[in-house]
Amino acid sequence: MHHVVSATTNPAKIQAILRAFEEIFGEGSCHIDAIGVESGVPEQPFGSEETRAGARNRVVNAKAARPEADFWVAIEAGIDEGATFSWVVIESREQRGESRSATLPLPAIILEKVRAGEALGPVMSQYTGIDEIGRKEGAIGVFTAGALTRSSVYHQAVVLALSPFHNAVYG
Repeated sequence: MHHVVSATTNPAKIQAILRAFEEIFGEGSCHIDAIGVESGVPEQPFGSEETRAGARNRVVNAKAARPEADFWVAIEAGIDEGATFSWVVIESREQRGESRSATLPLPAIILEKVRAGEALGPVMSQYTGIDEIGRKEGAIGVFTAGALTRSSVYHQAVVLALSPFHNAVYG
């Protein structure tokens, strides 16, 4: 059984990680150990590079906290070019896989508040009245009428980031 450390305690992210690992490695093939670690970037990262740096930093910090694990996984959500997205970084002792998720364009009224210094989650909670929305369906669930959720979009990116771990061609 794979010991997978999730560098987050966010249920939407943990669900995506568990589902992706079980799809790739088989049901019951892994145990998720969820821990909270620092990203080393602002609570609301801007731009692809800052967001990816946050995910990479979380993996480094998760490895330091749980060095005995088989995999360390981080999902960092950010804002880039008026849209929300995330970077997924997965590492084993030998390899790294990274993938950027799909993006959701954000309405101007939401972007204004985020650009003024508020994080997207709290802004969306104010807008919707849904407490801790970032731990639930997220802005993605709201603006896609539930067709997609934060977890479903993360899930796809985790599956993509896992590609190097089960395809020999990646080397």
